[in-house]
Amino acid sequence: MAMRRRFRPEPRGPQIRVNHRIRVPEVLVVAEDGTNLGVIPTQDALRRAKEVGLDLVEINPKGNPPVCKILDFGKFKYEESKKKRETKRKQSNVEVKEIKLRPKTDEHDMEVKLRAMRRFIESGNKVKVVCRFRGREIAHPEMARGQLEELIKGTEDLANVELAPTMEGRAMAILVVPKPAILHRVAQERAKREAERAKERAAERERELQEKAERRRRQAQAEAERAAQTKSVDELLHEMEQRDAEEDDYDDDGYDDDYDDEDEDFDGDDEDFDDDDEDFDDEDEDDEEDESSEKGSKK
Repeated sequence: MAMRRRFRPEPRGPQIRVNHRIRVPEVLVVAEDGTNLGVIPTQDALRRAKEVGLDLVEINPKGNPPVCKILDFGKFKYEESKKKRETKRKQSNVEVKEIKLRPKTDEHDMEVKLRAMRRFIESGNKVKVVCRFRGREIAHPEMARGQLEELIKGTEDLANVELAPTMEGRAMAILVVPKPAILHRVAQERAKREAERAKERAAERERELQEKAERRRRQAQAEAERAAQTKSVDELLHEMEQRDAEEDDYDDDGYDDDYDDEDEDFDGDDEDFDDDDEDFDDEDEDDEEDESSEKGSKK
């Protein structure tokens, strides 16, 4: 069974051509030190880049001929990604807020809508105001236009009009954007908040590292104490074994000898006891002789 080839989608975005991916015959080369080497054959440019241990990178593919530079491609990609991140961080992300109203919205509600518009604009957001018509209200668009122009006038110190009152189906809408001064202030405040958050994250990271080091120190101390206790127990066991060995030696050398001496004494006592028995037997014989002599005298 034939193996199916894995489908690989085309990479998104423009790709930077490097070294042998540059297939044009000639290129305009900028050396690693910024010197313009002029238009030379691509093979010669590749050879020069290889001699200095760098890459030939196509900087401007739309040039005639394309512009290439001899540099470290890995470092080049890192610098480009760093620039993109920095640009993305600095640019203000403008969000469009939408406010809805009706031609019959009263004056108090219009003041509430105006305060909301100013608050959104001061936060650096675009504001779209939509006035929707119902039924026969669409026959009088001037009412909605007057309301929208009133809102524009109430925010003219903060915003510029990007979309004047314009009909969108059964609605009329306007779009206002913050002035550059507002956007600049918002960007500065955002950068300040990000710097403070970065500082807090760094402090938190430092605190975590200190806590981790303290935990390791306590763990090492506990392990050292356990090791010391284990060593003491081992020494105690060794001493007990030595005492047991000494007691065994004492029993072998002393206790058994005493026991043998007692046995010898006991044997001596037995001999004395035998002597006593012999004396007792002699006394019995003497008694028998005395009795016999007494009987003879009586007769």
